[in-house]
Amino acid sequence: MFTLNCKGRLLVVDKPLVMGILNITPDSFYSGSRVQAADEVLRRAEQMLKDGATILDIGGQSTRPGSVKLEPAEELDRVIAPIEAVHRHFPEAFISVDTFYAAVAEAAVKAGADLVNDISAGALDENMISTVAGLQVPYVLMHMKGSPQTMQQEARYNDVTREVLDYLAAKKAELNKAGIKDLLIDPGFGFGKTVEHNFTLLRDLRVFSLLQTPLLLGISRKSFIWKTLGVGPADVLSLQGSTALHMAGLINGAAVLRVHDVKEATGVIRLYSSLYP
Repeated sequence: MFTLNCKGRLLVVDKPLVMGILNITPDSFYSGSRVQAADEVLRRAEQMLKDGATILDIGGQSTRPGSVKLEPAEELDRVIAPIEAVHRHFPEAFISVDTFYAAVAEAAVKAGADLVNDISAGALDENMISTVAGLQVPYVLMHMKGSPQTMQQEARYNDVTREVLDYLAAKKAELNKAGIKDLLIDPGFGFGKTVEHNFTLLRDLRVFSLLQTPLLLGISRKSFIWKTLGVGPADVLSLQGSTALHMAGLINGAAVLRVHDVKEATGVIRLYSSLYP
């Protein structure tokens, strides 16, 4: 069991949890995850919570391969009002802000966010680590090579599992030294990895338990699934493939599923919990 201190509230990870994705963007890779109008955000948040989400992950810019990078001011304009609204209407929810900007992380936490989910592990903003340490909120530490604009050109490894594990172990020590104690670990599926790299990481997922930190699995509708199945991200096979691989991830130690489809992920967890009571 793990506990994460979210501004005085404990997020207890004693069973697998679901993190629902709310993209306040016009261009995220899966159109079904995009929301923009305030009432639509609240409706989607309410449905995700009813379907079993514990955490709502709110982000203001797409980080798909080749996406256009926004400046902090535009990202702030997109996410702060939705975070305030979700926090006000659903105070029981844990809110994660998906950002690599320190200024956005700080404003989001003041607006009601409880965690910071940074795809870059602090590499895209030199102030991120010190900012999160000062905020004293949990941090999602993810592996990525390069940036969303360059990462797929940098998907080269001699041993992807060992290299990702070594990177995360070193970064965890760095964050702990900086004062960030509560962490989730994310191997970064799809971020600077080929289809084969992603399947290798999923197959080897249990080795990340060596880090003694709850493991976040972010594979929902990602391209290594739908490319393997010969469909697109919105196809039902993409959902079914995600669901199948979520079960594989749970069996191999995943603690949090970051997903577009909360009801289906909650169902997988129920079946997993019955299979491994």
